Amino acid sequence: MPATLSDPAPADPAEALTAAVRRRFGTGAGVDNIVQATLGGSNRTLLFDLVDGNARRRFVSREETFGGEANPFLSPARQFAIMAHVHAAGVPVPEPVFEYDAADALGPGFVTAFVSGETMPRRLLERPDPAGLLRQIAAAAARLHALPVPAAGGAAVGHPLAFLGDIPESGDPVAAMRLRIDALGEPHPALELGLRWLETHRPPERPRALVHGDFRNGNFMVGDAGLAALLDWECTHFGSGVEDLGWLCTRSWRFGQPARHAGGFGTRDELIAAYADAGGPRLDTEELRWWERYGLVRWAMYNILQAHGFERGRRSPAYAVCGRNTAMMEYDLLMTLSGKYD
Repeated sequence: MPATLSDPAPADPAEALTAAVRRRFGTGAGVDNIVQATLGGSNRTLLFDLVDGNARRRFVSREETFGGEANPFLSPARQFAIMAHVHAAGVPVPEPVFEYDAADALGPGFVTAFVSGETMPRRLLERPDPAGLLRQIAAAAARLHALPVPAAGGAAVGHPLAFLGDIPESGDPVAAMRLRIDALGEPHPALELGLRWLETHRPPERPRALVHGDFRNGNFMVGDAGLAALLDWECTHFGSGVEDLGWLCTRSWRFGQPARHAGGFGTRDELIAAYADAGGPRLDTEELRWWERYGLVRWAMYNILQAHGFERGRRSPAYAVCGRNTAMMEYDLLMTLSGKYD
């Protein structure tokens, strides 16, 4: 069955936030300057200042908005655990601060430190040194993919992210995508064709890695010094690290720069070189392109999911437009499989 929506946000988020921060920081703490972010794929996002005497610090609240059996996104508790783990390992990520619990009116969700910078893709592509930013992005991916993970099918006792081994995406990626698409209950012949192509053209198996899962232009917080944080960890799983780089190169994330495959920042070859220079393995172009095709099928699935959310009360025009976007992704997939798109 399709994913459902979680409970709506409290009528007064300021009151709920104030109660939550006072439980953690004392009765003298308060909140100010609350701003709700305009969009969010699977989370509701509030920016706010925590004020305690003369001290003021900017925080971000993230709350779950999708639920149900067909929900492909990790729970906030699992996202928080992942962020805490990679933050401790030196991967650029917003500092986790606290989780909401049953005593809070907000949630399921969590609070992180605010990271200043820009995330708008087209603005990032206007920066004077996109190649330099691509090198930083590749280095962050290489560091993430080098973190130790449990072996597939082996004992994972004691690993803080052992729970990721139980989700479909940590197994066969094609089977997982078929499971997600079938759960949405809509016929999409173009996606079935894409799944069949992926099944019959599989790349060589890679060593298991921690995969961000939404590694793309739009989830990179970029400040004056370059990459400041990787955002949105709700799709993290175990698998091939090349998946992250293929997702970055998927045509949907090039933002008007079709020949600059890696998120509009540079070419595939430049990404492959930067990843290897940062300590990652030297990748094969065709392997990367397999994951790009996988990304088109996957992005179509997410657009179907977002359209379902609109039908069930997530009333933003952006989510309604996702229904149309599905057909665009199917067109891009067919053009790519036929060799008309690079």
